[in-house]
Amino acid sequence: SVSTQAKMPTCNFVPEKYKSYPYERMQKIREQNISPSLRMYYQKPLLLHQGHMQWLVDYEGQRYLDLFAGIVTVSVGHCHPKVTVAAQKQLARLWHTANIYMHPSIHEYAEKLTSLLPDPLKVVYLTNSGSEANDLAMFMSRLYTHVFRGPWGGSHCRDSPVQTVRKCSCSEGVCHANDQYIEQFKDTLNTSVPKTIAGFIAEPIQGVNGAVQYPRSFLKEAYQLVRERGGVCISDEVQTGFGRTGSHFWGFETHGVVPDIVTLAKGIGNGFPMAAVVTTKDIASSLAQNLHFNTFGGSPLACVVGAAVLDAIEEDGLQKNCEDVGTYMLLELAKLRDEFEVVGDVRGKGLMIGVEMVTDKDSRHPLPAEEISQIWEDCKDMGVLIGRGGLYSQTFRIKPPMCINKKDVDFAVEVLRTALQRHMERAAAK
Repeated sequence: SVSTQAKMPTCNFVPEKYKSYPYERMQKIREQNISPSLRMYYQKPLLLHQGHMQWLVDYEGQRYLDLFAGIVTVSVGHCHPKVTVAAQKQLARLWHTANIYMHPSIHEYAEKLTSLLPDPLKVVYLTNSGSEANDLAMFMSRLYTHVFRGPWGGSHCRDSPVQTVRKCSCSEGVCHANDQYIEQFKDTLNTSVPKTIAGFIAEPIQGVNGAVQYPRSFLKEAYQLVRERGGVCISDEVQTGFGRTGSHFWGFETHGVVPDIVTLAKGIGNGFPMAAVVTTKDIASSLAQNLHFNTFGGSPLACVVGAAVLDAIEEDGLQKNCEDVGTYMLLELAKLRDEFEVVGDVRGKGLMIGVEMVTDKDSRHPLPAEEISQIWEDCKDMGVLIGRGGLYSQTFRIKPPMCINKKDVDFAVEVLRTALQRHMERAAAK
């Protein structure tokens, strides 16, 4: 058993009594009837029963602080009352029509969503997932452009309250890391792609890779290079969108750019399966020249949920909360980086955070997987759920529901500190 002196914040939510199959039967069904490719977290996987805002409850009534939000999907909180009520009302009214007919909610939602994006991004195509949205964005870029073929960093690079521990000799207004990445990108354009390209797609902050950030000016210069070759620029806002970065509603805004196409998913529906592609009228018209149909995209139910999520973000002040609580969390986690040799980097913006684990700060080699897994398991046993990312799964991904507060942060950081202390004790005992 693992324990911590940190006291879990109180919650007035009372979960229902679990009434489904026993844990052992669930395991048996999993082994016999569910694809093994659907991998689960933890040595003893969690059997979750209910959720409330930033909290999850398992079948035994154990409460967990959710710092991963269903892989950065629960934006405004598990079972947020406003979203839940909106969905319930629409369920009793109209579920599905397909886009061959009009219904009020798609028009109301399209107007509300596009009002939050800068000109000329005013045309939306609704889909069901981020993968669908990204595939459609690339298809649109090929149609529009008529193209059908297809280590550096310093102490001032990031748009983040926490910078890398690596030092640099850059003077004010100069970033050698950015120059090197741009030269590498130019080399790729000159040697690996045709003279004209369809498009370039990038996340404003890399999500699955462990909240990796570009040097401040990289994306702006990359967009310019792509447009010089006739390509369109696509911003993948599946994880960074809807205020999660805090300072801006959209991740691309933090880079001072306006893309030609934006893809949206995950937090757009707070767990409801929906996504969108937003683009200009000019690019959207190129899609109209081809047949592209999505049966469930833009359903009445999805649009009502999406609109309720936007209302909740605004009414609950969640973008500002991401900036305030996210900055507070980054700075608290940076103290752990200074305290523990195995915490090699803390990075991110708002509530999109990565904590990279290393053997030591000099070599920066990834901490062995079994050691990272034990820290991860210890956090879970103390009531905190964290994601994993990076090429070697060496980075803890912290991307909670955007309703998290500073008391939750204090608890989570203290739990992680305890898990790191236990790791150091195990290492010393070897």
